Amino acid sequence: MDEGNHSVVLEFVFLGLSTSREIQLLLFLFSCVYYMASLMGNLLIVLTVTSDPRLQSPMYLLLANLSIIDLMFCSSTALKMIYDLLRECKTISFGSFVAHIFFIHAVRSPEMGSLIAMAFDRYVAICKPLHYLTIMTLRKCILFLVASWIIGLIHSVTQLAFVVDLSFCGPNDLDSFFCDLPWFIKLACTYTSTLGFMVTGFISVASFFILIISYTFILVTIQKKSLGSRSKALSTLSAHVTVVVLFFGPLIFFYVWPFPTSHLDEFLAVFDAVLTPFLSLVIYAFRNKEMKVAMRRLCSQLVK
Repeated sequence: MDEGNHSVVLEFVFLGLSTSREIQLLLFLFSCVYYMASLMGNLLIVLTVTSDPRLQSPMYLLLANLSIIDLMFCSSTALKMIYDLLRECKTISFGSFVAHIFFIHAVRSPEMGSLIAMAFDRYVAICKPLHYLTIMTLRKCILFLVASWIIGLIHSVTQLAFVVDLSFCGPNDLDSFFCDLPWFIKLACTYTSTLGFMVTGFISVASFFILIISYTFILVTIQKKSLGSRSKALSTLSAHVTVVVLFFGPLIFFYVWPFPTSHLDEFLAVFDAVLTPFLSLVIYAFRNKEMKVAMRRLCSQLVK
Protein backbone atom coordinates (compact mmCIF):
# COMPACT_ATOMS: atom_id res chain seq x y z
CA MET A 1 0.00 0.00 0.00
CA ASP A 2 1.23 3.51 -0.78
CA GLU A 3 2.53 5.47 2.23
CA GLY A 4 0.08 8.29 1.58
CA ASN A 5 -2.84 5.91 1.86
CA HIS A 6 -2.01 4.71 5.38
CA SER A 7 -4.35 5.52 8.23
CA VAL A 8 -4.15 8.99 9.72
CA VAL A 9 -6.86 8.18 12.29
CA LEU A 10 -5.28 7.10 15.58
CA GLU A 11 -8.45 6.83 17.66
CA PHE A 12 -12.21 6.58 17.30
CA VAL A 13 -15.01 8.28 19.23
CA PHE A 14 -18.19 6.44 20.23
CA LEU A 15 -21.26 8.65 19.92
CA GLY A 16 -23.15 6.32 22.25
CA LEU A 17 -26.90 5.87 22.43
CA SER A 18 -27.93 9.31 23.69
CA THR A 19 -26.52 12.69 24.70
CA SER A 20 -29.17 13.15 27.41
CA ARG A 21 -27.72 12.59 30.89
CA GLU A 22 -31.07 11.29 32.20
CA ILE A 23 -31.33 8.69 29.43
CA GLN A 24 -27.69 7.74 29.94
CA LEU A 25 -28.37 7.15 33.65
CA LEU A 26 -31.44 5.05 32.79
CA LEU A 27 -29.40 3.00 30.29
CA PHE A 28 -26.65 2.61 32.88
CA LEU A 29 -29.06 1.13 35.45
CA PHE A 30 -30.78 -1.03 32.83
CA SER A 31 -27.45 -2.39 31.54
CA CYS A 32 -26.08 -3.04 35.04
CA VAL A 33 -29.16 -5.02 36.07
CA TYR A 34 -29.19 -7.22 32.97
CA TYR A 35 -25.41 -7.64 32.91
CA MET A 36 -25.31 -8.77 36.55
CA ALA A 37 -28.26 -11.12 35.93
CA SER A 38 -26.49 -12.59 32.88
CA LEU A 39 -23.20 -12.87 34.75
CA MET A 40 -24.64 -14.62 37.81
CA GLY A 41 -27.02 -16.83 35.82
CA ASN A 42 -24.44 -18.05 33.31
CA LEU A 43 -21.87 -18.64 36.05
CA LEU A 44 -24.49 -20.69 37.89
CA ILE A 45 -25.12 -22.77 34.76
CA VAL A 46 -21.40 -23.49 34.30
CA LEU A 47 -20.94 -24.41 37.97
CA THR A 48 -24.06 -26.60 37.96
CA VAL A 49 -23.10 -28.54 34.83
CA THR A 50 -19.48 -29.06 35.90
CA SER A 51 -20.31 -30.11 39.48
CA ASP A 52 -23.39 -32.30 38.96
CA PRO A 53 -22.61 -35.82 37.63
CA ARG A 54 -26.27 -36.18 36.56
CA LEU A 55 -25.71 -33.48 33.94
CA GLN A 56 -22.66 -35.07 32.29
CA SER A 57 -24.29 -35.37 28.87
CA PRO A 58 -23.61 -33.72 25.48
CA MET A 59 -26.62 -31.40 25.73
CA TYR A 60 -25.57 -29.90 29.06
CA LEU A 61 -21.92 -29.70 28.00
CA LEU A 62 -23.04 -27.64 25.00
CA LEU A 63 -25.19 -25.48 27.27
CA ALA A 64 -22.22 -24.83 29.58
CA ASN A 65 -20.07 -23.91 26.57
CA LEU A 66 -22.77 -21.51 25.38
CA SER A 67 -22.89 -19.91 28.84
CA ILE A 68 -19.11 -19.40 28.83
CA ILE A 69 -19.36 -17.72 25.42
CA ASP A 70 -22.22 -15.48 26.60
CA LEU A 71 -20.15 -14.52 29.64
CA MET A 72 -17.19 -13.56 27.46
CA PHE A 73 -19.30 -11.68 24.92
CA CYS A 74 -21.44 -9.64 27.31
CA SER A 75 -18.39 -8.88 29.50
CA SER A 76 -16.73 -7.41 26.42
CA THR A 77 -19.69 -5.46 25.01
CA ALA A 78 -22.04 -4.65 27.90
CA LEU A 79 -19.17 -3.67 30.21
CA LYS A 80 -17.83 -1.35 27.50
CA MET A 81 -21.26 0.26 27.23
CA ILE A 82 -21.60 0.61 31.03
CA TYR A 83 -18.11 2.12 31.31
CA ASP A 84 -18.67 4.62 28.49
CA LEU A 85 -22.02 5.76 29.90
CA LEU A 86 -20.04 7.21 32.81
CA ARG A 87 -17.48 8.98 30.60
CA GLU A 88 -17.73 12.28 28.80
CA CYS A 89 -15.12 11.41 26.16
CA LYS A 90 -15.79 7.95 24.73
CA THR A 91 -12.61 7.29 22.76
CA ILE A 92 -10.75 4.12 21.82
CA SER A 93 -7.43 3.66 20.04
CA PHE A 94 -7.16 2.04 16.61
CA GLY A 95 -5.27 -0.95 18.04
CA SER A 96 -7.78 -1.50 20.87
CA PHE A 97 -10.65 -1.33 18.38
CA VAL A 98 -9.08 -4.00 16.17
CA ALA A 99 -8.35 -6.17 19.23
CA HIS A 100 -12.00 -5.92 20.33
CA ILE A 101 -13.20 -6.97 16.87
CA PHE A 102 -10.81 -9.93 16.96
CA PHE A 103 -12.09 -11.01 20.38
CA ILE A 104 -15.79 -10.63 19.56
CA HIS A 105 -15.55 -12.74 16.42
CA ALA A 106 -13.31 -15.28 18.13
CA VAL A 107 -16.28 -16.09 20.41
CA ARG A 108 -19.06 -15.55 17.84
CA SER A 109 -18.06 -18.51 15.67
CA PRO A 110 -17.95 -21.01 18.58
CA GLU A 111 -21.40 -19.73 19.60
CA MET A 112 -22.71 -20.51 16.10
CA GLY A 113 -21.04 -23.93 16.37
CA SER A 114 -22.66 -24.57 19.75
CA LEU A 115 -26.12 -23.69 18.41
CA ILE A 116 -25.61 -26.00 15.42
CA ALA A 117 -24.41 -28.81 17.73
CA MET A 118 -27.42 -28.30 20.01
CA ALA A 119 -29.74 -28.47 17.00
CA PHE A 120 -28.06 -31.71 15.89
CA ASP A 121 -28.35 -33.08 19.43
CA ARG A 122 -32.12 -32.42 19.39
CA TYR A 123 -32.37 -33.90 15.89
CA VAL A 124 -30.74 -37.14 17.03
CA ALA A 125 -32.75 -37.24 20.29
CA ILE A 126 -36.09 -36.77 18.50
CA CYS A 127 -35.51 -38.37 15.10
CA LYS A 128 -33.13 -41.20 16.04
CA PRO A 129 -33.69 -41.83 19.77
CA LEU A 130 -32.49 -45.45 19.69
CA HIS A 131 -29.09 -44.37 18.30
CA TYR A 132 -28.63 -41.29 20.53
CA LEU A 133 -26.05 -42.81 22.88
CA THR A 134 -23.89 -44.05 20.01
CA ILE A 135 -24.12 -40.88 17.89
CA MET A 136 -23.95 -38.20 20.60
CA THR A 137 -21.05 -39.07 22.88
CA LEU A 138 -19.20 -36.69 25.19
CA ARG A 139 -15.93 -37.34 23.34
CA LYS A 140 -17.41 -36.38 19.98
CA CYS A 141 -19.04 -33.34 21.54
CA ILE A 142 -15.76 -32.14 23.07
CA LEU A 143 -13.93 -32.62 19.77
CA PHE A 144 -16.61 -30.61 17.98
CA LEU A 145 -16.38 -27.77 20.51
CA VAL A 146 -12.58 -27.67 20.23
CA ALA A 147 -12.92 -27.54 16.43
CA SER A 148 -15.47 -24.70 16.66
CA TRP A 149 -13.10 -22.65 18.83
CA ILE A 150 -10.25 -23.25 16.37
CA ILE A 151 -12.53 -22.19 13.49
CA GLY A 152 -13.45 -19.09 15.51
CA LEU A 153 -9.79 -18.14 15.84
CA ILE A 154 -9.20 -18.71 12.12
CA HIS A 155 -12.27 -16.61 11.34
CA SER A 156 -10.98 -13.79 13.56
CA VAL A 157 -7.51 -13.90 12.00
CA THR A 158 -9.13 -13.72 8.55
CA GLN A 159 -11.08 -10.64 9.56
CA LEU A 160 -7.98 -9.15 11.13
CA ALA A 161 -6.15 -9.53 7.81
CA PHE A 162 -8.94 -7.54 6.13
CA VAL A 163 -9.23 -4.70 8.63
CA VAL A 164 -5.61 -3.95 9.59
CA ASP A 165 -4.81 -2.91 6.04
CA LEU A 166 -7.76 -0.52 5.67
CA SER A 167 -7.00 3.18 5.54
CA PHE A 168 -8.86 5.72 7.67
CA CYS A 169 -8.63 9.38 6.85
CA GLY A 170 -11.63 10.69 8.79
CA PRO A 171 -14.20 11.12 10.17
CA ASN A 172 -13.62 9.01 13.25
CA ASP A 173 -17.06 9.18 14.93
CA LEU A 174 -18.82 5.84 15.45
CA ASP A 175 -22.59 5.79 15.87
CA SER A 176 -22.32 2.84 18.25
CA PHE A 177 -21.26 1.90 21.78
CA PHE A 178 -19.04 -1.14 21.15
CA CYS A 179 -16.52 -2.36 18.61
CA ASP A 180 -17.71 -4.40 15.67
CA LEU A 181 -16.88 -4.74 12.00
CA PRO A 182 -19.93 -3.07 10.31
CA TRP A 183 -19.38 0.27 12.03
CA PHE A 184 -15.61 0.03 11.63
CA ILE A 185 -15.58 -0.48 7.86
CA LYS A 186 -18.10 2.32 7.26
CA LEU A 187 -15.36 4.78 8.26
CA ALA A 188 -12.74 3.34 5.89
CA CYS A 189 -11.60 5.50 2.98
CA THR A 190 -11.51 2.49 0.65
CA TYR A 191 -14.51 0.71 -0.93
CA THR A 192 -15.68 -1.90 1.57
CA SER A 193 -19.42 -2.30 0.98
CA THR A 194 -19.24 -6.10 0.57
CA LEU A 195 -16.58 -6.83 3.17
CA GLY A 196 -18.93 -7.41 6.12
CA PHE A 197 -21.12 -9.84 4.17
CA MET A 198 -18.20 -11.70 2.60
CA VAL A 199 -16.43 -12.37 5.86
CA THR A 200 -19.15 -12.78 8.48
CA GLY A 201 -22.47 -12.34 6.70
CA PHE A 202 -21.96 -15.47 4.61
CA ILE A 203 -21.03 -17.55 7.66
CA SER A 204 -24.03 -16.23 9.63
CA VAL A 205 -26.52 -16.87 6.83
CA ALA A 206 -25.08 -20.32 6.09
CA SER A 207 -25.23 -21.30 9.77
CA PHE A 208 -28.78 -19.99 10.06
CA PHE A 209 -29.94 -22.05 7.07
CA ILE A 210 -28.24 -25.18 8.46
CA LEU A 211 -30.22 -24.68 11.67
CA ILE A 212 -33.49 -24.07 9.81
CA ILE A 213 -32.99 -27.29 7.81
CA SER A 214 -32.29 -29.24 11.04
CA TYR A 215 -35.41 -27.91 12.74
CA THR A 216 -37.50 -28.60 9.63
CA PHE A 217 -36.47 -32.28 9.76
CA ILE A 218 -37.34 -32.33 13.46
CA LEU A 219 -40.78 -30.79 12.84
CA VAL A 220 -41.53 -33.37 10.15
CA THR A 221 -40.58 -36.18 12.54
CA ILE A 222 -42.63 -34.69 15.40
CA GLN A 223 -45.80 -34.88 13.32
CA LYS A 224 -45.55 -38.68 13.34
CA LYS A 225 -45.35 -38.95 17.14
CA SER A 226 -48.11 -39.32 19.73
CA LEU A 227 -49.81 -36.22 21.13
CA GLY A 228 -47.92 -36.32 24.46
CA SER A 229 -44.50 -36.83 22.86
CA ARG A 230 -45.29 -34.18 20.26
CA SER A 231 -46.19 -31.60 22.91
CA LYS A 232 -42.95 -32.20 24.86
CA ALA A 233 -40.81 -32.11 21.71
CA LEU A 234 -42.47 -28.91 20.47
CA SER A 235 -41.87 -27.22 23.83
CA THR A 236 -38.16 -28.09 23.67
CA LEU A 237 -37.93 -27.14 20.01
CA SER A 238 -39.61 -23.76 20.54
CA ALA A 239 -36.96 -22.84 23.13
CA HIS A 240 -34.14 -23.70 20.70
CA VAL A 241 -35.73 -21.84 17.78
CA THR A 242 -36.29 -18.75 19.97
CA VAL A 243 -32.61 -18.62 20.97
CA VAL A 244 -31.52 -19.10 17.34
CA VAL A 245 -33.72 -16.19 16.20
CA LEU A 246 -32.47 -13.99 19.07
CA PHE A 247 -28.86 -14.72 18.13
CA PHE A 248 -28.98 -14.69 14.33
CA GLY A 249 -31.63 -12.00 13.84
CA PRO A 250 -29.47 -9.00 14.87
CA LEU A 251 -26.30 -10.62 13.49
CA ILE A 252 -27.68 -11.13 9.98
CA PHE A 253 -29.21 -7.64 10.03
CA PHE A 254 -25.85 -6.05 10.92
CA TYR A 255 -23.87 -7.85 8.23
CA VAL A 256 -26.31 -8.35 5.38
CA TRP A 257 -28.90 -5.54 5.43
CA PRO A 258 -27.65 -3.03 2.83
CA PHE A 259 -29.58 0.05 3.99
CA PRO A 260 -28.34 2.21 6.89
CA THR A 261 -30.94 2.52 9.68
CA SER A 262 -29.02 3.92 12.65
CA HIS A 263 -31.85 3.87 15.22
CA LEU A 264 -32.74 0.24 14.47
CA ASP A 265 -29.03 -0.64 14.45
CA GLU A 266 -28.63 0.87 17.91
CA PHE A 267 -31.69 -0.91 19.29
CA LEU A 268 -30.55 -4.28 17.90
CA ALA A 269 -27.01 -3.67 19.19
CA VAL A 270 -28.32 -3.12 22.73
CA PHE A 271 -30.59 -6.14 22.36
CA ASP A 272 -27.70 -8.30 21.12
CA ALA A 273 -25.15 -7.15 23.69
CA VAL A 274 -27.29 -6.85 26.82
CA LEU A 275 -30.56 -8.74 26.47
CA THR A 276 -29.73 -11.80 24.33
CA PRO A 277 -27.26 -13.38 26.85
CA PHE A 278 -29.89 -12.97 29.58
CA LEU A 279 -32.82 -14.26 27.50
CA SER A 280 -30.80 -17.25 26.24
CA LEU A 281 -30.05 -18.17 29.84
CA VAL A 282 -33.75 -17.89 30.82
CA ILE A 283 -34.98 -19.88 27.81
CA TYR A 284 -32.40 -22.67 27.92
CA ALA A 285 -31.81 -23.13 31.64
CA PHE A 286 -34.79 -21.93 33.65
CA ARG A 287 -37.31 -23.70 31.42
CA ASN A 288 -35.44 -26.97 31.89
CA LYS A 289 -36.78 -28.93 34.90
CA GLU A 290 -33.64 -31.03 35.29
CA MET A 291 -31.43 -27.93 35.23
CA LYS A 292 -33.61 -26.11 37.79
CA VAL A 293 -33.49 -29.09 40.16
CA ALA A 294 -29.69 -29.31 39.77
CA MET A 295 -29.35 -25.55 40.42
CA ARG A 296 -31.43 -25.77 43.60
CA ARG A 297 -29.32 -28.75 44.69
CA LEU A 298 -26.10 -26.79 44.12
CA CYS A 299 -27.40 -23.68 45.91
CA SER A 300 -28.49 -25.76 48.92
CA GLN A 301 -25.00 -27.29 49.08
CA LEU A 302 -23.32 -23.88 48.89
CA VAL A 303 -25.37 -22.33 51.72
CA LYS A 304 -24.73 -25.23 54.13
